Amino acid sequence: MTIRKMLLASVAVACAAMPMTAFADTSGKKIALSNNYAGNSWRQAMLTSWDKVTGEAVKTGVVAAADPFTTAENQATEQAAQIQNMILQGYDAIVLNAASPTALNGAIKEACDAGITVVSFDGIVTEPCAWRIAVDFKEMGRSQVEYLSKKVPEGGNLLEIRGLAGVFVDDEISAGIHEGVKQFPQFKVAGSVHGDWAQDVAQKAVAGILPSLPEVVGVVTQGGDGYGAAQAIAAAKRPMPVIVMGNREDELKWWKEQKDANGYETMSVSIAPGVSTLAFWVAQQILDGKEVKKDLVVPFLRIDQDNLEQNLANTQAGGVANVEYSQEDALKVIEAAK
Repeated sequence: MTIRKMLLASVAVACAAMPMTAFADTSGKKIALSNNYAGNSWRQAMLTSWDKVTGEAVKTGVVAAADPFTTAENQATEQAAQIQNMILQGYDAIVLNAASPTALNGAIKEACDAGITVVSFDGIVTEPCAWRIAVDFKEMGRSQVEYLSKKVPEGGNLLEIRGLAGVFVDDEISAGIHEGVKQFPQFKVAGSVHGDWAQDVAQKAVAGILPSLPEVVGVVTQGGDGYGAAQAIAAAKRPMPVIVMGNREDELKWWKEQKDANGYETMSVSIAPGVSTLAFWVAQQILDGKEVKKDLVVPFLRIDQDNLEQNLANTQAGGVANVEYSQEDALKVIEAAK
């Protein structure tokens, strides 16, 4: 089964395919993407997916504009100013990957008060007027420890690699990992570093903490850090633990090489970067008059030993295992949430 089919099957069970009907004309509407960070392969894939899908939507007259904006620094204050500029520029909807779940709420409330639709995804926000699209990030973290409990039933020490500090996703995945450790107490988090969801940052951070760590049996991650961790551990000439990967092509490629060489086994899990395109279509449907629940949940994408080769073959070099959403896909997600 392809990545696309795996993700969409889980939201299509309860609803049949629906036509691309419209309640209002959105051809004159302008949608903006506010993105707080672009410094890793996941964010680059997310922006590429946005450009591909929204570009076609603009070309075919579904909306008038779908402009992406990324802040220079991962700072909530800078992103709040960006949102305020979008209000002044007259956008009808803002799709948002937020630097903080709470620090942008004031700017988001200003947008809502100005009649602007705000849809947050991945890094979601708590402001009640906004919509939220996310996976169950806590379960994504907990499931890693559950997997390790089957691969290393005797337990042992874990190294946790976190993402960007202060971001909702980082906090939620980490909370899930620690819930997993409580559920499977044979494991202990012996050390934790921030890898910023980037291989180079993760490699340096892991190299820095390794000398102070006992032997670890597993590395629990958030995506974009598994390959960097493997390089640091190999350079330190330490036994290679089970490293949970994050669906990046370099991680999958390394995993495949190790699998072929010595039967290395692990799993890989992440949110598909094309979720940005789902957020676009949800915003478009809200502008179109569709009634949409404030909170939508999409499945995370998991890759296992038996479908590694298929997923690697379908992942662009330097990219991330991905799925992009159509308007029809968005309608299915909206209907499944009712």
